[in-house]
Amino acid sequence: MSKYLDPKVDLTFKKVFGEHPNLIQSLLNSLLPLPQGCYIESLEYLSPEQIPENPGKKFSIVDVKCKDNYNRYFIVEMQTYWNSAFFIRTLHNTTKIYSSQLYKSDEFKQLKSVYALCIVNDNAFPQFAHTDEYIQEYYIINKHHPEDIRDAISMIFVELPKYKPVTKGDKKLKDLWLQYFTEIDEKTVDVDPDLLNNPETSIALEIVKRSAFTDAELAAYDKSKLDEITERSALSNAREEGLEKGREEGEKIGIEKGREEGEKIGIEKGREEERSKAYQEKLKMAKSLKHSGVAISIISSATGLTVDEIEKIK
Repeated sequence: MSKYLDPKVDLTFKKVFGEHPNLIQSLLNSLLPLPQGCYIESLEYLSPEQIPENPGKKFSIVDVKCKDNYNRYFIVEMQTYWNSAFFIRTLHNTTKIYSSQLYKSDEFKQLKSVYALCIVNDNAFPQFAHTDEYIQEYYIINKHHPEDIRDAISMIFVELPKYKPVTKGDKKLKDLWLQYFTEIDEKTVDVDPDLLNNPETSIALEIVKRSAFTDAELAAYDKSKLDEITERSALSNAREEGLEKGREEGEKIGIEKGREEGEKIGIEKGREEERSKAYQEKLKMAKSLKHSGVAISIISSATGLTVDEIEKIK
């Protein structure tokens, strides 16, 4: 039986980061590009009533919501697989929190920044697949002056499959947390000593030990894993069916186009043959008339051949 559970599953993720403020604080400080000297010193969780849950959610879950000592708001999401609508939902959630502050303040200048940290266990941005960049940052930016960045709303996406572990000597807290997400699951037997020796990641490891869960929690965990596998399979099948349908449509179009091109070539070839046959008939007629002593001008009028063509007839 495995010693650990996967921290990326909804149940375990919320148990680690939704119940331990010091751990979510550590994760945010290590992964977010916060302004110099403005690191999170303390935070409090926001109740679900303060920020509406994402309706119709499945594995795209707004997992943890909190506010820090600067009154900045944070959403931390774990996405087990990616779909094209996830980016828009993340933008919707961050802007909703930002605008909802107006209910508590009448002045725009008092609105505080909102950060969304989205950890994705999938390749979320195929347009950047050729790069080694595993973190994508989105802000409000001036197109003509890229240095003019407004961080009222910040969305940070971390693609776990693209993360490459660093050597021991170069490890920072950010690398330890990413190692925690990418290396710890049901198959884990030996844990890197660096994770065990760090106070925060060692606590996070203790929390996801199978022995720390009740039978009911383990059953819920197994169901979540099964649901994820089912959803991934459905998505994969949909993609394959889409590719197959596209392939069939492509072949159908290709065959139809080939048939049309063949018919066009056949018709044109037939016309050329008809023109050649008619031309030979005209030459034959012109030759006969010429040998009978008929004037070339009359032969030209009768056959449609030019004077030069008739004169060349022997």
